[in-house]
Amino acid sequence: MRPTRRKILIGGGAGVGLVVAWSLWPRSHAPNLVLNPGEHGFGAWLKIGSDGHVTVAVPQAEHGQGSWTVLPQIVADELGADWRTVGVEPAPMNPLYANRLALSELLEGVLDRIPAGFRDDWVRREGAMLTGGSTSVRMFEAACREAGAAARALLTQVAAARWGVTAQACTARDGFILHGANRLRFAELADEAAAGTVPEPLPIGVGGAGRLMGSSVARIDAPSKVDGSANFAGDVRLPDMVHAAVRGGPPGSRLIAADRAAADRVPGVVAVVTNDGWAAAVATTGWAAQRALDAMHPRFESHGPLPTTASMDAALDAALALDGVSMVSTGAATTGGATTGGREIVARYDAGVGVHAAIETPSATASFRDGRLELWLATQAPAAARAAAAAAAGVSVEAVILHPMPIGGSFGAALEHDAAAQAALLAVKLMRPVSLIWSRGEAVLHDRYRPPARARMRARLGANGAILGWHAAIAAPDTGKALARRLIPGAVAEAALAAGGAGDRYAVAGALPPYRIPAVTIHHHPTDIGVATGHLRGGAHGYTAFFTECFLDEIARAGGNEPLSFRIGMLGGEPRLARCLSTAAALGGWDGGVAGSGQGIAAYAFRGSYIAVLAEAHVVGGRILVDRLVAAVDCGRPVNPDLVRQQIEGGLIFGLAHALGASTGFAGALAEVRGFGGLAIPRLADTPDLTVELIGSDEAPGGVSELGVPAVAPAVANALFAATGFRARTLPLRTGA
Repeated sequence: MRPTRRKILIGGGAGVGLVVAWSLWPRSHAPNLVLNPGEHGFGAWLKIGSDGHVTVAVPQAEHGQGSWTVLPQIVADELGADWRTVGVEPAPMNPLYANRLALSELLEGVLDRIPAGFRDDWVRREGAMLTGGSTSVRMFEAACREAGAAARALLTQVAAARWGVTAQACTARDGFILHGANRLRFAELADEAAAGTVPEPLPIGVGGAGRLMGSSVARIDAPSKVDGSANFAGDVRLPDMVHAAVRGGPPGSRLIAADRAAADRVPGVVAVVTNDGWAAAVATTGWAAQRALDAMHPRFESHGPLPTTASMDAALDAALALDGVSMVSTGAATTGGATTGGREIVARYDAGVGVHAAIETPSATASFRDGRLELWLATQAPAAARAAAAAAAGVSVEAVILHPMPIGGSFGAALEHDAAAQAALLAVKLMRPVSLIWSRGEAVLHDRYRPPARARMRARLGANGAILGWHAAIAAPDTGKALARRLIPGAVAEAALAAGGAGDRYAVAGALPPYRIPAVTIHHHPTDIGVATGHLRGGAHGYTAFFTECFLDEIARAGGNEPLSFRIGMLGGEPRLARCLSTAAALGGWDGGVAGSGQGIAAYAFRGSYIAVLAEAHVVGGRILVDRLVAAVDCGRPVNPDLVRQQIEGGLIFGLAHALGASTGFAGALAEVRGFGGLAIPRLADTPDLTVELIGSDEAPGGVSELGVPAVAPAVANALFAATGFRARTLPLRTGA
């Protein structure tokens, strides 16, 4: 039987600290925070030092989205802490921090189709810590509130007893427990509070809580990133450490030759390590290692046809020519998307591969000593990375200590763990600490790209231009299934995929329009393109929003309807999205998207949040120039409005990058682009004027980190049509057929 809060005896003392347990998680998973001298641990989430500092343990990776600020802010709000004294550290590996919601959101519900008991047992047992799917606040807000409230209650009880008053008469503020003129610092109370019991129910939202919620407190990680003192995986330095550079072959290839003698002639080279899949040069500096790797000139052999841009295009065409797998069917729908009658509109849309192009390339530092492997790693999936490193090193998972590091971008790339496995293997072979940083070329060549997709869109219209039926046939690889197999152990992944049947829910995620349409069908046409694919910020929503919102614009104009009012007229069931549209239109001075205006609009509902984007664009000398982006956002109740704005602004720029570039062609199974120079990523001079309006809401917080991405490309494409009369149906956008 699960213990109640009242039944839990809190134990502690000098050198042990104060450990607060509550019934949110099974008791068999004890908190394992490391307590430094003078620190008292409050359960799984926070520590208070003898100098009054508060450290919050955060299980989510920080890669710019602000999780290392927003979760501590929730804890500090309930605790009544002084924000200037609050710090953060990565949470240790523990099932207490399992992110069930991220698994569901990232994989678009793949795990939802297996029995809940089986799924939850695996989550608890494996400690499925995961960052992704815009889930940090949605998953952990309640736990953070309970942690702060429980600690505040214990501290308040001790202070109240000293003053001879009731705990209810006391409040917590700025790191003190207060009653009238009396006040005591948290640090003065923590040790004695170890003898208390947590009251039931927890006093959430009372006793001084609530002062930090909704305020734009300063980011905890900003100062160290500004002054350069923040350490990333590639910054770790250990005694006797060496540096490695690696080069892998195309998927399925085998290393057949490497000039070791040429590598050995480079000053500083320590070793050359090869296996079937890759070659590595190891040296006293990273530059020497890279020079040695270039001199080694590794050569790989592949059998069978090598993927090219043309072969991938042919594969998408062939998949669309076959019968698809029905993923969604609503109303009186046929394969044509509607009952018979009315005018039919058909269009084909395409999206090329998406490159992550994060500032930090995959990196890891590894040390192997006395049978234990220690890793400093940029990862969004620490459990999967730990397992991959253990397998590569030939040790048990329990013998691997993983230190999660801040990540310089990622955008989903840190869900993969190839660098962790390579660093682990090198550390074991060399018996020396190894720092591995992929080159920019290696990061692009061996990226797991957002997959290409091709859509055949079909709609049937009534006499007044109303949509009677909607059909989307989407050809794309089974990226979600492949991702599930990489993140989840074999038996669980296979059970989930078997329960889900044919087709890939991830591949068509977001294809169901949020509008009121009588009949809708969505088909997935699985495609093998011969190139590895993975999750990129926004996932498939990045291309399905483009397909849907551009096609909707076409339909509106074909029926003689103004695009904004056409959308709002179909949003009777989505008033929050309708308000976003009307707000963006008002702020942006929407003029109906008439010919020559260069204005386009698009809307999207995503992970419990809503956004509308108005774009203004024009073309000069064949080059697309985006002048302005106006976004209206309803993400529920914001914990930190500035963080929301930062993420929306960043998402808009990211979406713009993938609307105009951040893609590559392929030749001989290799990406043709090898660095930033060929990716057409927006520079500061290319950045449009940005306006972000947060719509006030008392709804529960929705996802934010990916929200700004999907609606940008269709808004810009629709703006280009208004500017030029040319309908761009391909990502990245082009200005002519």
